[in-house]
Amino acid sequence: MSEQNSANHGEFNHALTREILATLSGAGFALYGICRASETSYGAHFTQWLARGGCAEMTYLGEHLEQRMNPQVFVPTARSIICVADRYASGEIDPPHSNASARGRIARYARGRDYHRVIRERLEPIADDLRQRFPGNRFRVCVDTAPILEREHAQRAGLGRIGKHTLLIGEHNVGSWIVLGEIVTSLNLAPSQPVDGDPCATCTRCIDACPTQAIEPWKLHAERCISYLTIEHRSMPAQWFEQRTDDWLFGCDACVQACPHSQPRQSASLVKPNPQYQAIHSDFDLADVLTWTESSQAALKLSKVLLRATLSMWKRNALLIVLGTRPQSWSTQLVNALKQLQADPSADSWLREKSALLLQAHSKEC
Repeated sequence: MSEQNSANHGEFNHALTREILATLSGAGFALYGICRASETSYGAHFTQWLARGGCAEMTYLGEHLEQRMNPQVFVPTARSIICVADRYASGEIDPPHSNASARGRIARYARGRDYHRVIRERLEPIADDLRQRFPGNRFRVCVDTAPILEREHAQRAGLGRIGKHTLLIGEHNVGSWIVLGEIVTSLNLAPSQPVDGDPCATCTRCIDACPTQAIEPWKLHAERCISYLTIEHRSMPAQWFEQRTDDWLFGCDACVQACPHSQPRQSASLVKPNPQYQAIHSDFDLADVLTWTESSQAALKLSKVLLRATLSMWKRNALLIVLGTRPQSWSTQLVNALKQLQADPSADSWLREKSALLLQAHSKEC
């Protein structure tokens, strides 16, 4: 039987499967495997979650629902999903700020190069090679934005198990410092062995560590999640969120950092983070953010991941951190930034109003 036919009919093509897995290893992925292009097991749960408003303002999660539920609708004739994971951090604790200025932290996955590009740049050549060798077959490269339930497929492919924080906990002590990618294909590949068992047992560290109580076991309340509220939430925040005391400016690592599987232990060092995720921006001075203009922000050459938040959202997020600090500790630079923002007629009314309230609080305490 020809290579073309053996890849599509009858028994799984084990030789081609081994070759693809070896190629993924050579491409530097931390984890990789293959699963069948099967319909989700969580269809009823997902639709109920959407109906209850679980996605908050992320209404795009309700779009292309049939494709999201079934990869064979997303890619007609799909038989297999090639799944990969890149490790972007080791879990080392952030050092304390070296100066007295108020700063806001960036979630680790967003500190380096855009993970969409980093993963796609390695998966596309693999898919192109397979397209040339197996004409007439389908190969769809996906990185995060495609309508598929990638964590479920990654679990089925043996990359890890989903934890109470709803994230994939990677095997081999890789933990949850990972981003995922896929090639959905019509090739008939041998599926990898999934990993069974509960990775969490009685542990609740991620739940206890969440600054906004957004996590229940295997359930995330998006409307309370700092990652959602600083990246996806487009409108102004609920009043309770103005009183938070953490320093997350874009995203949040609290639940992953608390997870025992994600600790920087010696065994985890065998699978090192991809160097392309080395931090370019780990944090920003809040006074600087409050005075950003479109041109000054553009000069920073932020990745597309960081540009998910608009300029107004960056200033909103910075103000939210300031709202949780003591006015007497503010630098002159920060006070001047608040004055500038208060007087800016082009700024959103919420930004101007909160700046005015903060300046009033500063004048009373100092």
